[in-house]
Amino acid sequence: MQAEAPQYWGARPAGDGRWSVALWSPDASEASVILGDGEPVALTKDAGGTFRAEIAAEAGTPYRLVVDGQTVPDPASRQQRDTVHGPSLLALSQQVQGGWTGRAWCEAVISEIQIGTFTADGTFAAAARRLPDLAALGINTVEVMPIAQFAGDRGWGYDGVLPHAVHPAYGTPDDFADFVRAAHGLGMSVILDVVYNHFGPEGAYLGGISPAFFDAGRATPWGPAIDFTQAPVREFFIQNAMMWISDFGVDGLRLDAVHQLKDPSSPEFLEELALRLRALDLPRPLHLIAEDERNLPGHRDDGLTDAQWNDDYHHALHCLLTGEDEGYYAPFAVDPLGDLAVALTEGHVAQGAPRNARADARGAPSAHLPPDAFVNANQTHDQIGNRALGERLMTLAGPEAMRVAHALLLTSPFVPMLFQGEEIGARTPFPFFCDFDGDLAEAVRKGRLAEFSAFGGFGGDLPDPLDPETFKSARPYDTPPADAENWRGLTRRLLDWRSTNLVPLLHSGQTGADVWVIGPKALRVCWTFGAGDLNTVVQLGQAVPQDLWGGDATGLRLGAPEDNFAFCTWITQR
Repeated sequence: MQAEAPQYWGARPAGDGRWSVALWSPDASEASVILGDGEPVALTKDAGGTFRAEIAAEAGTPYRLVVDGQTVPDPASRQQRDTVHGPSLLALSQQVQGGWTGRAWCEAVISEIQIGTFTADGTFAAAARRLPDLAALGINTVEVMPIAQFAGDRGWGYDGVLPHAVHPAYGTPDDFADFVRAAHGLGMSVILDVVYNHFGPEGAYLGGISPAFFDAGRATPWGPAIDFTQAPVREFFIQNAMMWISDFGVDGLRLDAVHQLKDPSSPEFLEELALRLRALDLPRPLHLIAEDERNLPGHRDDGLTDAQWNDDYHHALHCLLTGEDEGYYAPFAVDPLGDLAVALTEGHVAQGAPRNARADARGAPSAHLPPDAFVNANQTHDQIGNRALGERLMTLAGPEAMRVAHALLLTSPFVPMLFQGEEIGARTPFPFFCDFDGDLAEAVRKGRLAEFSAFGGFGGDLPDPLDPETFKSARPYDTPPADAENWRGLTRRLLDWRSTNLVPLLHSGQTGADVWVIGPKALRVCWTFGAGDLNTVVQLGQAVPQDLWGGDATGLRLGAPEDNFAFCTWITQR
């Protein structure tokens, strides 16, 4: 049992109808709390810069903090009465009960979902009602994009300013607990995307009331950098992570852009976070997934994180299917088939040395890592939404190519991740959308236009990110494609094969991998496991002679060697 950490933040029940309120603000001279329309109650500052007081109130009572005359919501608010600018509410913890014991990470098949667009209602309750459709196809894990409260109603979630509060447009904290409970009842794990590297541009009051929270000498691409050398700052986020896992019952966290969590301390913040979370007494496995553009294997080697989003796999496949070569695709456009071959056998493509004149030297060798140390995807919210028009790869490459890419993704030994609607062949875009007002709204419009104007293929058309219709256009299930049932059948067939044939191999442990380039756009791969070999041939644009397929190609097949797009996978038992 972990010892309870000091309270630097938030309002906690203290028993007998009392609450302990805390705020770390070492630069402030005075602070108080106001309950409802009552009089301020002074908080007492200790030597470390934390203000504290104990108050009597009922759960659900609105409260505000006053710091050196500035009235603000609690930055560790568990629930708001309305907007990010309004009063916070004294909120009790959720407790997700039940007999859920989780699942092994190597078995995960993920669908990334955004609550606001996953259904027409855009709520946790409506999302829970859609989960059986995913479970019936063999999808056993949902990765929920951030739900921390942000300004306005519409947004991807990466502009959160109250990390401990559930975004009210999606529902209440109880509604999210019910969503997790519903997923577990279907045998599905829940991974929550959390953002610990920055705050959004509207409603982030921490900079004004606790400037020591930030590192004045550094900035991120999204705003001021956070100073993780400060224990109260670390605790702000560690307590947040513990809340989602212990109170709401989520099975793991996807940690956004951890390369921006820069910390010279020992242990560094990410290490302390992982160690504290892994020390929790949980009845289920805990899964920690990083987004980290550095391609460094250390945290996975040490067991701090389980896996990393493998953007290298996506970039190589994308370049091979589309021929695009601008921006971050440039290094992968030189030899996309060769890069895909590396991704399929060694995980990361960038491994510490520049591969070509367009590539940098990021990363380190990764071939020693198990396949479940990589989350592979043909598309994610980032790779779709960061395009000017938000097109899916289906729109760019066509259904023939994407059927084969779909098969490769879902039957390879890595952890596969689909983006909402991908399982039914959705063509709907996922453009960037948000809900700001005034000067900030106009700055977002101009910023998006400037961002894409440098791209050669950009014709000046850009969906207005502030228009509610842009948000509505991102719902993949409102207008399913005409071939949706065929895609459902394909997804079910592939995942049935994965569960029956591949998962037993994964549990036996991988011992090696080999790859052969058998054509300008064709590969043959053999992954070796303790219990047998997984063999795959994939053609992504050009046919190859039958004899180059090799082996007993009688397993799961799409097309034939004479087709430009074809796929076959089979297992050789030991």
